[in-house]
Amino acid sequence: MSWQPSEQGLQEVLGMLRDTSSTDSEVQRNVAQRLDQLRDVPDFLAYLAHVLIHCTGEQDSHRAVAGLLLKNALNSRSGPVNNDNDARAMAYVKATVLNGLADPDQIVRQTAGTVITSLISNEEPGGWPEALDALTKGMSSGDANIIEGAFNSLQKICEDAPHKLDFQIQGKNLLDHLVPQFIEYTAHGAPKIRLYALQILQSLLAIRVPSVTANIDTYIQALFAKAADESPDIRKCVCASLGLILGTRPDKLVPEMSNVVDYIAFCTQDEDDTVALEACEFWLTFAEDSTLKDQLRPYLPKIAPLLLKGMVYSDWDIAILDIDDVDENVADKETDIKPRNYSSKVHSTHESNDPSSSKGAGGLSREAQDKAFDANEDDVEDDDEDDEDYFDDEDGSGEWNIRKCSAAALDVIAVSFGNDLLEILLPHLRDRIFSQEWTQRESGILALGAIAEGCIDGLEPHLPQLVHFLLKTLQDKKALVRSITCWTLGRYASWCVHVNQADKTQYFIPTMEGLLQMVLDGNKRVQEAGCSAFATLEEEAGTEMAPFLEPILRNLTFAFSKYQQKNLLILYDAIGTLADSVGQALGQPGYLDILMPPLIERWQRLGDQDPDLVPLLECLSSISIAAGGSFSTYTGPVYQRCLNIIHATLSQYQVYEQNPDEVEEPDRTFIVVALDLLSGLVQGLGDQMHPLIRDGQPPLLHLLALCLTHFEPPVRQSAHALLGDMSMTCFPLLKPVVPQFLPSVIEQIVVEPPADCISVCNNAAWAVGEIALQYNGDSSALEPFVPSLISRLVPILLNTKSPKSLTENAAVTIGRLGLVCPALVAPDLPTFAQAWCTALWEIKDNDEKDSAFRGFCMLISANPEGIQNSFIFFCNAVCKWQHPSGQLDQMFRTILQGFKSGLGANWEAQTNTFPPVIRQRLAERYGV
Repeated sequence: MSWQPSEQGLQEVLGMLRDTSSTDSEVQRNVAQRLDQLRDVPDFLAYLAHVLIHCTGEQDSHRAVAGLLLKNALNSRSGPVNNDNDARAMAYVKATVLNGLADPDQIVRQTAGTVITSLISNEEPGGWPEALDALTKGMSSGDANIIEGAFNSLQKICEDAPHKLDFQIQGKNLLDHLVPQFIEYTAHGAPKIRLYALQILQSLLAIRVPSVTANIDTYIQALFAKAADESPDIRKCVCASLGLILGTRPDKLVPEMSNVVDYIAFCTQDEDDTVALEACEFWLTFAEDSTLKDQLRPYLPKIAPLLLKGMVYSDWDIAILDIDDVDENVADKETDIKPRNYSSKVHSTHESNDPSSSKGAGGLSREAQDKAFDANEDDVEDDDEDDEDYFDDEDGSGEWNIRKCSAAALDVIAVSFGNDLLEILLPHLRDRIFSQEWTQRESGILALGAIAEGCIDGLEPHLPQLVHFLLKTLQDKKALVRSITCWTLGRYASWCVHVNQADKTQYFIPTMEGLLQMVLDGNKRVQEAGCSAFATLEEEAGTEMAPFLEPILRNLTFAFSKYQQKNLLILYDAIGTLADSVGQALGQPGYLDILMPPLIERWQRLGDQDPDLVPLLECLSSISIAAGGSFSTYTGPVYQRCLNIIHATLSQYQVYEQNPDEVEEPDRTFIVVALDLLSGLVQGLGDQMHPLIRDGQPPLLHLLALCLTHFEPPVRQSAHALLGDMSMTCFPLLKPVVPQFLPSVIEQIVVEPPADCISVCNNAAWAVGEIALQYNGDSSALEPFVPSLISRLVPILLNTKSPKSLTENAAVTIGRLGLVCPALVAPDLPTFAQAWCTALWEIKDNDEKDSAFRGFCMLISANPEGIQNSFIFFCNAVCKWQHPSGQLDQMFRTILQGFKSGLGANWEAQTNTFPPVIRQRLAERYGV
């Protein structure tokens, strides 16, 4: 017998659905609880399907809610159907929902399509043949509702679960049968069906379905046929599809490139902004593919002016953004202040000797990264993209638009074509930056900033005049012009800093003064741009800012009296960046007396759970590291507050874990930023921290033990960072508990850690290396842990999938363990010697690398045979050193001369196989 609803059950479900639109919060809460209880009951799902399809007298919104609840329940279900009644209920759901394809109400049809997609997504490919039969036959139905319902469902399936259509029917792949039909339907009389067909093909093309590739020529013809379609949505889809083909099968577009470029150029100026934006995205795709550089070059004279035109503020932008008023006293709206991701600290950036490698942050020491705080490694932002943020959200709207896309595309093209592009742009730029129309002038200044990286060589002769022009433009009456000028000056900060010493007074100092004036502008948008650009200048100038610290600090601290909440966050960042840049100079007498009073005033005003405390703590961390002992006046209260925050947050987690359904999960940001500030204090004040750590309550070491094993990866990440920092400066206090800490630390060191734990593993490996150094001379307490550490570190080093930073940290720690316990590590030398040398030979010289190499030399001394098969790699690593310490240099000399002596006549035979540069350096430096 088929499933049937009972009247009582149906009325209960209808009552709940009606209650979902209630404004009474108690009713809403009760409904939510009841729905959560029923979510996995197949009978309930059958009732929802019944309401969606058969309760035509009910409000359409209630029927749609039933469908959405059904979809969500299907997506969250786990496990097989348990009994015959459940099977009947699920069979009813499947059979009933297919009837929704013909429903006269569009919302119901589309909701039914969503449910069908969920059901198919949870089946094996081909596991629900009745649905696929209904959909494929529905495409050619005589009922317009069924056609629309079928295509809507297929579009959703192809977008969400296209692989579910990838199976064989009677020896032929289903998509081989469907794709030619989809192409035919792009010419359907109804715009909606044409659009669905194009969207389906676009989804299949995006995942490179072979059936689309097999029909690519017919597909491209169909796209050209729809290029002038009356529907903007269809024109947008054509642009997007051409962009995808350009990225997947450029060979198919190259013969038609002139026509394609003409069409996209036409669409870039479409009256419909969504079409114009999609066309602009095509240029970005074109520019980003280095293999298409020669194909793009002939069209630069056509594309570049279009991009410049797209960078002009639209009338809509101006209506929203054009505020020239002094608005600094106007409080920010909540919508102005976006959630801010705290950048947790990770030991993962290493500076290379290789000038072609990616830029590092200066040595092997642990650095603060732009790591999204949700600990998802996929969310880590590339440092190289930091100064591109303007393209992402320069107007604060969070919306990607034609202006931003045009600027981003121009930036990419500039990097690719450099002076070739500049020659085309210069006449247009002159017209714009000297225009009487402020919107033209503003877009020209944006373009100057966009091409700063790629065209710097060709611009260099013009930069003296351009920088003076930009400095003068900082006085423009239009706030939007002043703000874009700040950003563009930031893009040229490197040139302003590194000009000849004699020119500093003409460029560097005026730029610094001009941006500081913008920091104190009365317009909030200009304040934001000025503060951000000044932070960029700080990073470029580094210690060259030190002679100007007093006026800089007086300006930045005065900004505290002017800024609203949003810009205060940027101000904290600028102060933290200044501290990172000038380093110890900040600790000179008088500077903290200027800087600290406004920070302490806010410190006292903010509660322990106030989100605004997070950037303040982050700022104080940078200040404490830079100022060192000079920060001691403020250390006690700061240290105690960090302890209180960590303790309170851990207590909140304990309550949460006991009752997760009733208690809201605590915000891990507070515990992480407090741990990182403690790291700053430990780094900056060293042994001055000992009395506080020894006597503080609750005890830091107890809190640290809990954080090292916390279930949140970012908490463990920062805890291991603090552990490593304490090892360097507070080891006498840490030493008694190291044997208790190490087992949990070792557990974090794993091959191929989950994405959200890569930085945890990084910091754990680094911390172990710092701990190991402290046992140099008496390793007895460390020795029991060395075998398990080596068994974890070596596989990371040998794994080609390991992130570069993790490989390097593993190598350094292996070397340090070799320095302290060579007899325990040396037997494994043959296994990892080649990978070890390769991992570290490009890293710039510093103390951390030095200690690792000294340990490696001790391993060679303990097991000379272990390096024989990797001797050329060792020699190359030795030659890569620029300035080894005296001790390490002597160790290299001893090993190399020992091998030469031991090999005798065979030495020449072996070294003759080395590249000439290695033989020459070995002979010059070590006489071998």
